[in-house]
Amino acid sequence: MSPSLRLLALVCFLLGSMLACNAGTAPAAVPSPAVDSSLSSAKGEQTAVFSGGCFWGVQAVFERVKGVISATSGYAGGQAKNPDYELVSTGTTGHAESVEVKYDPSQITYGQLLRVFFSVAHDPTELNRQGPDEGTQYRSAVFYTNDEQKKVVDAYVAQMEQGKVFGNKIVTQIAPLKAFYPAEGYHQQYFDRHPESPYIVYNDKPKVEALKKQFPELYREPVQTSVQR
Repeated sequence: MSPSLRLLALVCFLLGSMLACNAGTAPAAVPSPAVDSSLSSAKGEQTAVFSGGCFWGVQAVFERVKGVISATSGYAGGQAKNPDYELVSTGTTGHAESVEVKYDPSQITYGQLLRVFFSVAHDPTELNRQGPDEGTQYRSAVFYTNDEQKKVVDAYVAQMEQGKVFGNKIVTQIAPLKAFYPAEGYHQQYFDRHPESPYIVYNDKPKVEALKKQFPELYREPVQTSVQR
């Protein structure tokens, strides 16, 4: 969906929101994961990949998390090799708009990243959509990169479902990461380069504000090091 079409969809979404509340909205903050990796004793770099609707807001959130080295908007979960935005936007490639998060496991755990993802980055109860954006390319997904990540995310989703943390069922796809393709340069740091865009103001700024409010111990100003192409 082009930026102009996203704006039109946002207007329609906001009008609809005046008439009905979203029953799947998360509480103030989801609980900490009962199963998590331990902080590493040495600095390093690990990779996590999350999909939660339009990648602009998800990237903006993770760029502001302490321990995150970089956050890159891109595409994951589909069959097409070297996809571009226009192709993914058709909804026929199987790819989802995603964010690749590089993080230092001595500063933040994978479980803490998951908590941010499920709390403020998106709504995990919306099926094949987020806010005004619809289609499988906007689905909720966690693409794990190793067995440890799979164990943690499986346990965390089960924990939240058992605790009835959300009003509706969690529909997040959990799948192995096969490939991640960085998005075009104009999509990187879109939040920071277009702060007055109506889409950013109404759809993504609340996510960053929620991160600052709910996780002050994790919040920091962004280090913009995402890959460009």
